[in-house]
Amino acid sequence: MKATKIILFFVLMTGMSICLNGQNASTASFEFQAYPTGIIPGISADLKLNKASFFHVRLGANIFDHRDLGVQETEEGSGFGFSLGYRRFFFSDNPRWRWGLKTDLWLNEVDWTNGANTSSPNAGRTEITVLQPTAELAYVWDLGGFILAPNIAFGFEWNVQTDGEPTGDGAILLLGIQVGKKL
Repeated sequence: MKATKIILFFVLMTGMSICLNGQNASTASFEFQAYPTGIIPGISADLKLNKASFFHVRLGANIFDHRDLGVQETEEGSGFGFSLGYRRFFFSDNPRWRWGLKTDLWLNEVDWTNGANTSSPNAGRTEITVLQPTAELAYVWDLGGFILAPNIAFGFEWNVQTDGEPTGDGAILLLGIQVGKKL
């Protein structure tokens, strides 16, 4: 699993570097999303397809604490992954409101416990591959050479591969902010 993560990281970094140096690159950004049990910081690029449409790519980390909301009594973990998506402004002549669709792929490790307050607690680690499709709505402020875009997203987390005991997945609501530099 660690070799897969290293290879995936270098492939994505190379791809993002090529995209950001291409003619169609429009924005390089820092993104941050928060959901009730975690945070997702990352770097991204929105690559211009036409006047109103963009291809979106992100490389990020997923840091979470499901507390007692998961399958196990406690679930804490982290991992890294990437996003691929599409973003489009509602009106190309007045680009303020933007919608998007994206899918994240996360490679996470989860430390979990059951019965922590008993004489025989049970604990372990689970490796999960998470597929997370979401729909996003954002308002974009154009600040000259920069953009600022608060956003809200809704989707689902599916643990598509689990090595160990099952852990929580399901519906997800995310609030976020994108701070970007136009290229």
